Amino acid sequence: MTGDATTSTRGWPRTILHVDMDAFYASVEQRDNPELRGKPVLVGGRGRRGVVGAASYEARRFGCRSAMPTGQALALCPHAIVVRPRFERYRADSDALMAILERFSPLVQPISLDEAFVDVTGSERLLGDGVAIARDIRRLVRAELSLTCSVGVAPNKFVAKLASDLEKPDGLTVLPPVGLAARLAPLALERMWGVGPVAAEALHRFGFRTFGDVQRANRDDFVSIFGDSGEHWYELSFGRDDRPVTIERTAASVGHEQTFGEDLRVAAEVERHLLAQAEDVAIRLRRKELKATRLTVKIRFGDFKTISRSTTLDSATDRTDVLCDAARKLFRAWAANGFRPVRLIGCTAGGLVEGPSQLGLFDVDRSEKQRAVDHATDLIRAKFGKGSIGRAGRPDADE
Repeated sequence: MTGDATTSTRGWPRTILHVDMDAFYASVEQRDNPELRGKPVLVGGRGRRGVVGAASYEARRFGCRSAMPTGQALALCPHAIVVRPRFERYRADSDALMAILERFSPLVQPISLDEAFVDVTGSERLLGDGVAIARDIRRLVRAELSLTCSVGVAPNKFVAKLASDLEKPDGLTVLPPVGLAARLAPLALERMWGVGPVAAEALHRFGFRTFGDVQRANRDDFVSIFGDSGEHWYELSFGRDDRPVTIERTAASVGHEQTFGEDLRVAAEVERHLLAQAEDVAIRLRRKELKATRLTVKIRFGDFKTISRSTTLDSATDRTDVLCDAARKLFRAWAANGFRPVRLIGCTAGGLVEGPSQLGLFDVDRSEKQRAVDHATDLIRAKFGKGSIGRAGRPDADE
């Protein structure tokens, strides 16, 4: 395979993960409302033109699926519960997912709210091979979001995405380069990118139904029939894909939030989680070479009422101590006026500006000393893991 010459610790050209949340919208609704757990759930509209946005796995057993008219889905599963979508909630969980992924690599490419590619080639020497990283991601998604995801590990994006779908839900599938074409050969062409119902029908007319059928075809003849698409499909049938994981240079905000399995009733415990989030946000800002001018703390209660508190920072910063102090002041100002049990806590840095943090050789004021501490902490965490070092009182300090 041509393309990126970087070699992973497995000897692969690259190590790419595809992380895909399981029945994302429906799973969020089941998590947030215990009465929905274990029941068939359809997220979407109920009207005459209503469409299913997501179906829980309990509903999928009856043939319900996304993009299906709600009326048709209810005919298949009359006892399904229809829930209106809450996109603000899904976006918040999506942001938290991307924050988890960015702990393992700066090369994260979101595809939608519930899936992303991660190039971990450069992270393997510090954090373990692709399989170890995939296991850590699945563990953190379960622990911090109370949701599950499926992960594919492969040498490129196409195969990684294909792999993540093979053992859903809550699966981990590895498709290495050795023997890859033979592993793909039995798969139906409908699993291939770009092969929708119309393309599949055209391929079937010429006798092509599996990856193996295309692999055995004469390349020139195949391309002469299907044109540029045929050339693309032929390469994919062998698992060849050289596209890199791409990232957006700028972001509107960098945030992190966590939903707790049970409401936290002690203010100090909530504050510890918030400060850990502020520290993670600072690390991500430095990794992206961004600085924040605003900090927002988000609080959700057991009845799902949500409030937020924001402050404008004195200057654009990526310093851990400044962001933690700002988060602490916002939280304590709210708690002093009547603390309530907290279901979710979140911390978001906004008003972002670009610019790396420069460490001066002779400047020894407090700001530069703190930057040196942040720099050293980032290096230690990158080498030994998130829980290896942190501010006193972090929930994961003893992991």
